[in-house]
This record gives sequence, C-alpha cells and structure tokens, in this order.
Amino acid sequence: MSATVQSVSRGAVPANPRSRVILASLIGTTIEFYDFYVYATAAVLVFPHLFFPAGNETTALLASFAVFGAAMVARPLGAIFFGHLGDRRGRKITLVGALLTMGIATFLIGCLPTYPTAGWLAPALLVVLRLAQGFALGGEWSGAALVATENAPANKRAIYGTFPQLGAPIGFIIANGLFLVMAALLPSNDPSTPSQAFLSWGWRIPFLFSVAMVAIGLWVRLNLVESTAFENTVRKGQVKKMPLAAVVKTHWKELILGTFYMLATYVLFYLMTTFSLSYGRASPKAPVPGLGYDYTTFVLMMIIGVVFFGIFTMVSGPWADRWGRRKTLLWITLAIAVFGLLWTPMLAAGTVGVMAWLIIGFALMGMTFGPMGALLPELFPANVRYTGSGISYNVSSILGAAVAPFIAVALWSAGGGSPFWVGVYLSAMSVLTLIALLIGKETKNVDMDR
Repeated sequence: MSATVQSVSRGAVPANPRSRVILASLIGTTIEFYDFYVYATAAVLVFPHLFFPAGNETTALLASFAVFGAAMVARPLGAIFFGHLGDRRGRKITLVGALLTMGIATFLIGCLPTYPTAGWLAPALLVVLRLAQGFALGGEWSGAALVATENAPANKRAIYGTFPQLGAPIGFIIANGLFLVMAALLPSNDPSTPSQAFLSWGWRIPFLFSVAMVAIGLWVRLNLVESTAFENTVRKGQVKKMPLAAVVKTHWKELILGTFYMLATYVLFYLMTTFSLSYGRASPKAPVPGLGYDYTTFVLMMIIGVVFFGIFTMVSGPWADRWGRRKTLLWITLAIAVFGLLWTPMLAAGTVGVMAWLIIGFALMGMTFGPMGALLPELFPANVRYTGSGISYNVSSILGAAVAPFIAVALWSAGGGSPFWVGVYLSAMSVLTLIALLIGKETKNVDMDR
C-alpha cells in the first residue's frame, strides 16, 4: 500500500485521463453557473415585473435581489451537506447529486406561476427554489475543484484548477446569449421594458433548457473514476465520521482565511454580472439614474467583457503555478482595490469608458477567480478537503455575493445615481482580502495526499 501511495503522491498515475478530468470539472460548473446566471438575469429583467406587487420599481428590484441573495445563505448549508458526502462517500456520487439538485430547481422555476396569478405564493415558491439552487451550488464548486486538482500533476495544479473556474464565463455567455435570442425573437417597442410575450412565456425558455444541459453533465460525470486522494484516505482508514467537526476543530484558521481570500472575488463577481446590468439599463432620467443602454446593447457589451474573464482565468493558472498563489493574488487584489476607486471617471467617459470598465473588471475577475480552484483545496487535507474548501468558498458568498447587489443598489440610490460609493465598497472589501493574503502562507508545494 505504501508503494501505491508514494506513486500517487508524485503525480505519476492520475485516477482519470486528463481529457476526462478537464471535461468533468468544466461541464458541471458551466451548467451550474448557467443555471445561476439565468436567475441573475431574470432577477433584473423579469422578476421585478412578475413576482412582486406593482409599485415602486426600486423596491421591486431590491426585493428581487433579496431573493437572489437568499441562495447565498443556503450555499454554506449545501457545502456542509455535500462536503460530508464527498469526504465520506467520494467525490463522484456527490457531484452527481449536486448537479441533479440544481437542474431540477432551475427547471421548476421555469414552471412557476406569477404574482398576478398566484399572489404571494409565487414569490414564496421562488424563494424555495432559489434556496435549492444555492444549496446545490454549495456542493458543486468544491467537488469540481477537487476533481481537477486531485487529478493534476503537483506542478500544474493551478492550471488544472482553472478549468472548473472557466464554467463561470462560459455559463454566463450561454445564459445571456439565450436571453438575447429570446429578446430578439420577442422584441419590445420600449427598450427599457421586455415585451409582453417575453414576460408572458419567453423568459421561461432558458430555465426549461437547463434539463438538456444537465443530461449531458450527468453522462460525463457518471463516467468519472474516484480520485486517488480519496481512495488513499479510505485505504489508510482516515475517513472522518464527522468531517465538519474535524475541520472546524483542527483547521479553523484555514476556514477563516479561505473565506476572506474569496471576499473581493465574490464582490467583484456579482457587481460586474448583476449590479452592472441594472445600472447599465437604468434610464438617465429615472429617479435613480443609470447609463441608459437598451438591454441587447448592454448585454452584448457584457459578453465582450466576459470573453476577457475567460481568457484571464486561463492566464492566471500558469502565473499561480510559476509565482505562487499568494504572490499572484496579492498583486491582483491590489489592482481590484485601485479599480474600485476609478469607477466614476471610467463610467463618465461615454461608451468607450463603459466598455473599458467592463473589460478591466472582468479581466480582473478572471485573474482573481482562476487561482482559487487550486488555493482553497490546498488549504485542507484530503479527508476534510471537500468540506473545508466548500465552507470557505460558500461562507464567503454570504459576506460577498449575498449582500453585494443589495448594498450596491442601496449605495447607488443613496448617491443619487452615482457609482462612486459602489466602487469604494469594492475597494474596501479588497483591503480585507489583502489582509487575509498577508496573514496566510503559500500553498503551491503542499502535498495533496496529506
């Protein structure tokens, strides 16, 4: 047995072929993020009109974002549940369960009655299914990251770790691309408001389409072989009966550091993908003025920015493998803090400035998000890795993503339409991440079989 463990620890024989590892880690997160983005887009475009009482538009938008943020509260619970399964039963079966949960919840959102039809039952059911989405995503990311990093050569873990991260930009492009197609097929006479046909049934198509994507993802994941890191843990009798208790007792510092490592990433992520859509589409003459772009134009601009998100996610992997995770992220987080202070002059510079803002913001997003696929799993030993990395990743979603769109809209409204304080908020969260990175240690050379 010792000879087997030694050969695995050197990265000589991965449990799965490289192509299978890449596809399984990429396709699952692509589907999960597709499902999440479909909701995020609908939260801005559709749900304020359909799932809440008519009246103040800002109040309806804030209510829609509150439901959006509710999923973040469920994510740590999903991380605990699926982390327990992943550390005790294996990565493969857990990933299949997380994918099924997300797919079913997304499909059912596409079948919901609206507020004019069902009253308060409509937003209540929306909250329940949104919580199910968050619960599923809480178990998805860490499992996909473990599939990638536990099957990677020791000197290429950050490169392999970028493949599950690529699911975010790819899922965004597919989700918003499908919404653009539906908007083009069901055009509106008023660019600021979806057409009646779109509000009636067109918005449901992207949610229902999730079923086809989940079927593909399940086929790929059912062909996975269990990771050698987990199999070695089983053979050595080191599986923990209660992974949550074990990781809290022995690795509480890593849990806290991992949570704050992700903070700036999450805030930037949801400001660029969710808040920006509200700000970009709001009329300059509205009570809380925005940029005044029509939906199609601004989403196409966002998709261009997201292309840079994908490119720089891939670029960040070699950087993190060459220079280390900590050093790479220190410089990138500092750049995010500076970027937050430049929002007002960039967004006041017309379309060129707005496009530069989107490209720079999404490029920084790729650079900070990419290394996390390796960094968070490397913080924890194999027998509590699924639980530990999942909790750090998803608790940070409460501190960052759950409140980011809500705080951003409140600051935007309080500032009379100015984005200045929203940018300052991003910079402040980046400072907290910088402090965590300065306290933490480099993980580039840790043994994943430890």
